Amino acid sequence: MAQVSELPLRDRYLALIDEIVETTLKGKISSVDMVYQMLLKGITSGTGEVFELALSDRLNAIQSQVDSEKDELKKAKATRSLRAIKTIQSQWQRWQEQNKTTEAIASAVKEITTADADERLAIFLRVTDPNQKNPLNLAQLQELSKSLQQFAQADSDLQQFSEGITRGLTSWQRLQDNLVSWMYEQNQGSLGFGGVPGERGPWASWDKQVNSELPQRLFRTLAMEESIIQFAEQQRGVTLRDWVEMAIVLQYLQRGLVNWFDQQAYDVKAGPKLSISTFLTFAVIWSQLASGFQSIGTVYSDACSQIMFQILRTLAQRPYFPFYGGIFASFSGTYLRDALDYLDEPLQQVEGTQEKARILTLLGYSQRALGQYQRALDFHQEALEIARSASDRPCEIANLNHLSRTYVQEQDYAEAINYSQRALILSRQAGDRTGEANALVNLGYSEVMQAQELENLEPETYEAAINYLEQGLKLSEKLGDIQSKALCVSSLGIAYLVIGQHQTAIKYLEDGFKTAQVSGDLYLQGRNLACLAEAYYHLQNAEKTVYTGCLGMYLLEQIASLEWRQSAGLLTILQGQIGAEDFYNLLQQHRPKIISVIGVDGYDHIPKLLQEYKQDI
Repeated sequence: MAQVSELPLRDRYLALIDEIVETTLKGKISSVDMVYQMLLKGITSGTGEVFELALSDRLNAIQSQVDSEKDELKKAKATRSLRAIKTIQSQWQRWQEQNKTTEAIASAVKEITTADADERLAIFLRVTDPNQKNPLNLAQLQELSKSLQQFAQADSDLQQFSEGITRGLTSWQRLQDNLVSWMYEQNQGSLGFGGVPGERGPWASWDKQVNSELPQRLFRTLAMEESIIQFAEQQRGVTLRDWVEMAIVLQYLQRGLVNWFDQQAYDVKAGPKLSISTFLTFAVIWSQLASGFQSIGTVYSDACSQIMFQILRTLAQRPYFPFYGGIFASFSGTYLRDALDYLDEPLQQVEGTQEKARILTLLGYSQRALGQYQRALDFHQEALEIARSASDRPCEIANLNHLSRTYVQEQDYAEAINYSQRALILSRQAGDRTGEANALVNLGYSEVMQAQELENLEPETYEAAINYLEQGLKLSEKLGDIQSKALCVSSLGIAYLVIGQHQTAIKYLEDGFKTAQVSGDLYLQGRNLACLAEAYYHLQNAEKTVYTGCLGMYLLEQIASLEWRQSAGLLTILQGQIGAEDFYNLLQQHRPKIISVIGVDGYDHIPKLLQEYKQDI
């Protein structure tokens, strides 16, 4: 007769189950822990599915015996055997919980080692995806490296995987202690992913901490705001080891920053808005790396795109996903311009998913801020359809609201009112209070703008529209929703500006600017300031027109919004009225206040923008 150890795996596991049942029937099992220890000793890691099938077979056979047996003694024995099987089942679940990690690592090693060489990187990124139900932690990733090392002698690729993981984790440990030290060095509220290139900010700080060549070169490129695409194109000699190390370092930096910012929820200047900036910034970096590596080969390029989608998927699942905000503090300049181009193209290749709908919502908002209204409408329409099919109500309502807002910009007020009414009905049905607050604001805003176009001077028309706006404001304040409140007060300010109540408009617009600063929405900050300049101009307050107009113009231009030209036009008219000398005296008078918001470089850029506008007209 064959030894148990020589039997096929399924037969071995059936024998193990029978042994435990027999031992139980003989009264030799004193506790459930004994059953667990027998399973621990008898089941080989990585073969859980085989044991589960064997256990299921035995359970069904004995259950059938209990159900059909007529002999009382045999039925009693079968019932005791069934109880024993159910004990094994409960301890098997315990074994699974305890061995989940071991199983995951064993499964990952099997997938990587048995795959074709050109598929291994994609599989490695899939098995280490942070969106998995039980993602691997640092210790488990190190365990994966050790397990791969056992197969490495015969395969240099696996050796490089193993070494790349180990080196990546070592580099990350060096960076971990200095993850946010640069924030205190530069003493700024900004995240530091933009601004003046040089020796300050996160990239320069991390460059000094890490010892490995490829991550160092990448950090230097980012610190100097040089082209990431060109950087990737120049890495023709990059090894798998180097790439895996870089990937681990970048991914853990991003996750580390997000974790840190998530813990700053009490700080309105940090918290979620900086987490969102971090997600988007790193997604853009990966998308640009994907574009650059394309010239070297598709394996590295596809792997970069894979990480980018993992990042966006993680953001889309966060409770603070910004349905009603797109352009956040510290995500401006070249990063914003690149984000829209480099996230748009890869997203087109993804099938309709809930995550895709949410990212399209974000991109649509950002396109509207840039003045790209048709692209914004396309993004929001696609997002609306996907959200509807995925039964993602908050996303569906958000896109109805965004479509309303974008149609206002297109001066199609009937469509704007239509979409805001649909958003209002759906949000009330779904109990989405944030969606309802935004729908009320959009409905009121659309009706004010339509009444202005029709030259309807009836006070009741405006009173009804402003009533919607005030309801939206009250609701957003009740919810403590800063982003929605920023939109509410801005919209009320613009409504009062439209109907010529300039003092009331100023009160709301000033509140709107401050609230948008807290929420981190750069577009709303610039828009409020631009409208404030218009209100002050109507009140013939040249001093405040210059201050608010110049600040608004600069902020809008910095996010590449075409609306900066409206402020530049107003300032040019004012300059013609009061004379260039008086105009620049007023600008100089506000220099300290302006520098406190946009810095010396920003202040120095203002005259250049005005000159650029004059040359274009």
